[in-house]
Amino acid sequence: MAEHTSTDPAAPTPSTDDKPKKNGRRKWYLLGLALFFIVIAVAYGLYYVLVAQFYAETDDAYVHGNRVMLTSQRTGTVTAIHADDTDLVHAGDTVIELDDTDVNNELARASAALAATVRQVHQLFARGDEQRATVALRQTELEQARRDYNRDTRLRKVHGVTEKAFEHSRSDYNQAQSQLTAAKARLAELKAQTDSTTLRDHPQVQQAAAALRTAYLNVRRSAVPAPVTGFVAQRDVQLGQRIDPSRPMLSIVPVEHVWINANFKETQLAAMRIGQPAHVTADFYGDDIVYHGHVAGLSPGTGAAFELLPPQNASGNWIKIVRRLPVRIVLDEHDLDSHPLRLGLSMAVSVDLHDTSGVPLAEKPPTEARYQTNVYRQREDGAQRIIDRIIAVNDGDPDTSPDNATAHIGRLSGQS
Repeated sequence: MAEHTSTDPAAPTPSTDDKPKKNGRRKWYLLGLALFFIVIAVAYGLYYVLVAQFYAETDDAYVHGNRVMLTSQRTGTVTAIHADDTDLVHAGDTVIELDDTDVNNELARASAALAATVRQVHQLFARGDEQRATVALRQTELEQARRDYNRDTRLRKVHGVTEKAFEHSRSDYNQAQSQLTAAKARLAELKAQTDSTTLRDHPQVQQAAAALRTAYLNVRRSAVPAPVTGFVAQRDVQLGQRIDPSRPMLSIVPVEHVWINANFKETQLAAMRIGQPAHVTADFYGDDIVYHGHVAGLSPGTGAAFELLPPQNASGNWIKIVRRLPVRIVLDEHDLDSHPLRLGLSMAVSVDLHDTSGVPLAEKPPTEARYQTNVYRQREDGAQRIIDRIIAVNDGDPDTSPDNATAHIGRLSGQS
């Protein structure tokens, strides 16, 4: 079969000059793209060498703070609640009130017991003075009996006294000796109970006074104060509820005492030191609001190390996971005053690593209390006034009267 080749003069023929043009244009495109990526890589390298390596950044950071769990110092029934969730309370403000009927009765009993004890100890000192007078009397009687016995002994030799009178004088002398010995023994017993002490410092009085202080404190503890200034959260107590000291009633959050726990990767911590400056932004306010702070400390262990069930990598297949270490960032108080934070908010943290002269872990323990409250320290003042008044009244002080003392005690108890 013969082959026929079509020769159409009108058909277009491919130009041999188009192929080199297309290949050259594609080559310049690829070269330009490669140069673009090279420039980006060089720019990032320069940025890392000059800037990025001196900063550690993370957005795995959250606001932490103190949650003061308010508990009662005694068992009781709730009669009043003065603050609810989100309310502001100041340190010392009464937040919860408990029924005080039983503790008021206990205070009255303790006051009566102290008064009775003071009278008993007062009588004890008086008996000591009386016994000293008795010893002096017995010594005088013994001296008289000795003189009578010596005189009758001389007269007996010359038959100047009867045998019966001599026996009587000798019996009186022996009896006087025994009475003096008994009186001295009783005086020693009384001195053992009163020597080196006064009525106010006597152990029995101190024990009764301690019982009164306990009763008075229980009355004062009917009003549960806020130990710190902050906002109420998680109120769980209800009216009429019977509570005990082991159960928290609510939380108080002092928002001015917050910090940031920033979870950095372990590969970012080689140059991190205490005191390095930090810049923090909050998702709550946006990037326009920048908080200034510093590194206050690095946790002694990763988050996984403090889990209830720490991971065990000694058996089975193992995949390495980069761990994170919590870093405590303390913010400037001025920034917090202007833009207060709430617990649990998400934050972004950048730490400046230029200055590495600090230490990675604290070298000295704190010299002062980190947090403290004084709302409980003034509670015994009223109890001491009651004790002083009771002792003065029952010690025979003529400047005080029982009626005035009773009214004073009742007034102090009512104010508590």
